[in-house]
Amino acid sequence: MEGPGRIVVVSADIGAGHDAAAAELARRLRGRGLRVDRLDFLEVLPAPARWAVRDAYRSVLRWLPWGYDVLFRLTGRSRASASVLRALLRPVRRRMRRAIPPDTRAVVTTYPFANQLLGPLRRQGRLAVPVISYVTDFVVHPTWLASGVDVYCAVRHAEVHPRGAAEDVEVTVVRPLVPAAFATSAAADRRTARQRFGLPLDERLALIVAGSWGAGDIAATVAEVRATGQVRPVVVCGRNEELYRRLRGGEHVFGWVDDMPTLMRAVDVVVENAGGLTCQEALACAVPVVTYRPIAGHGRANASVLARSGLTRWVPGPDQLGPVLAALVGEADGTPPDRADPGGRHGPAAAGSPAGPDLAGPTADPAGVVAEAAGRAGSAGVEERGRRAVLDSVGDAVAVVAALLQAAGGPR
Repeated sequence: MEGPGRIVVVSADIGAGHDAAAAELARRLRGRGLRVDRLDFLEVLPAPARWAVRDAYRSVLRWLPWGYDVLFRLTGRSRASASVLRALLRPVRRRMRRAIPPDTRAVVTTYPFANQLLGPLRRQGRLAVPVISYVTDFVVHPTWLASGVDVYCAVRHAEVHPRGAAEDVEVTVVRPLVPAAFATSAAADRRTARQRFGLPLDERLALIVAGSWGAGDIAATVAEVRATGQVRPVVVCGRNEELYRRLRGGEHVFGWVDDMPTLMRAVDVVVENAGGLTCQEALACAVPVVTYRPIAGHGRANASVLARSGLTRWVPGPDQLGPVLAALVGEADGTPPDRADPGGRHGPAAAGSPAGPDLAGPTADPAGVVAEAAGRAGSAGVEERGRRAVLDSVGDAVAVVAALLQAAGGPR
């Protein structure tokens, strides 16, 4: 292979988790001497489809969470939903193919819908290099699964859903794509961290987070955490300006925070509702994590896996919140937990140690998996572009009609 090779990392500007994982992967790959291009999946889509994927999803999650939960459960029962999604995305395969430079050695995705474009291209021989998918959730939902994807990188304890699909899905267990700054112990220099954010030095603090969108019923969570009397809330609203305006009268409320490693080192416990990137960051930082009022769909699915694995405590209601927080912050500062509530075990699945089993363990670095695959690959195949362009331009109209017919007639 001539030169270090180029890697294309495909993510999506939907929340921050997909992009943050892509950014960390790109940083690690560049550290290995590889060239990296970042590609936003949404930019490949026509504007109306871009709106449907991002803005409509955010609106449904906010205003009709029960509807999203039902949809997530229904589409999670089989891989038929992925077939319909592939059919709907078929008309933009050529645009995706053209977005990949000819000297590309591997393509990596951190967003599931991208798999439904790249998998078929790989399977049909129109993309000659490996397609690797880094799964950002603890649940490998069927929308992640596409024939043609060479390998799925998933963190420990992640579950393929439905489980019957696991036999034909190659999964490599990897360390989470969390920056090294989070690996520092939460107890390290806590006083300085609290001074950095103007937090009280001698109180027990709970960091309440809800992703970059500030999704979920955060106002209720803040009130119920405060009402326990066990901790003082510290709230991060992300980019949810409306939520920030509603809560900023509180004592310690922040909008978007660039220095989350330091903020996590300042607190005693993290209260989260999605089981995504922030949860993985807190676990890497060895801060106890409580899942409370999880958001619909993937939030509830992640919460179930996390609790069963002993990584977090899933608290089902306000009556159990106080005892669990008391036990966890006691363990965090060395105070023995209340033995009247052994280990603070509450919720649908009892957990083990609050910090949970190590997410990393003897697992691979995702960047190493990608670099190894790229080292074995040829280029993406510029010599085929002329012939393919002619075929694609003729076939686009047919693809659109076929996609509509297939979506109307049911999955393949």
